[in-house]
Amino acid sequence: MNGPASPAIELRDVSKSYTRGQQTVAVLQGVSFRIEPGEFLALMGPSGSGKSTLLNLIAGIDRVDSGAILVGGTDITTLTEGELAYWRSRSVGFIFQFYNLIPVLNALENVELPLLLSPLSRRERREHARAALALVGLADRMDHRPGELSGGQQQRTAIARAIVTDPDILVADEPTGDLDRSSAKDILDLMAGLNESLGKTIVMVTHDPRAAERAHLVRSLEKGLLTNADLHLHS
Repeated sequence: MNGPASPAIELRDVSKSYTRGQQTVAVLQGVSFRIEPGEFLALMGPSGSGKSTLLNLIAGIDRVDSGAILVGGTDITTLTEGELAYWRSRSVGFIFQFYNLIPVLNALENVELPLLLSPLSRRERREHARAALALVGLADRMDHRPGELSGGQQQRTAIARAIVTDPDILVADEPTGDLDRSSAKDILDLMAGLNESLGKTIVMVTHDPRAAERAHLVRSLEKGLLTNADLHLHS
């Protein structure tokens, strides 16, 4: 008989602070929670509440001061920098507010970038990148550079880059923050589709209540503390 499934992400008493000049600022204070596989979580809270810091810790971009973070059963807080980089390249896809695309590369080349460290051949990398762009509806824009794409198309390219390695987890930091309402809706539709059809676990930081409504549950951060229990928005 199988036991209960392991959480996709589990934080155990995580704390993080930064030093600014002579002052130490506590950003996260003893945060503990878990996210189940295939969940779509929105993190909300005022600026400076620690949302992006929490996202960066989950993604292995930043390190905790204390506590543990388990992702897919791996305690990423115990990994060396090399191990963490390897884990991150295969396990996490990143979606940023300002896309972070390389202007001199076309969409296909931008999406291919995360695969350059993989053992795939050039032909295989291109096949994976084309498939990812087709999945986000940009099969006809592969040869366009970022400057030739709308904001929504640039974010779609960024999402294709995030999913091209087939990661288990997508982390999104204000993914609709630089988009108009129509483009934002399209991006949220796409993210919800990735969650539903591919089973991707998504953690999204947002200020926008409309964006948060697309998540399965919402957690709020206030001064480094989770201020409420899981608020389930969908059954």
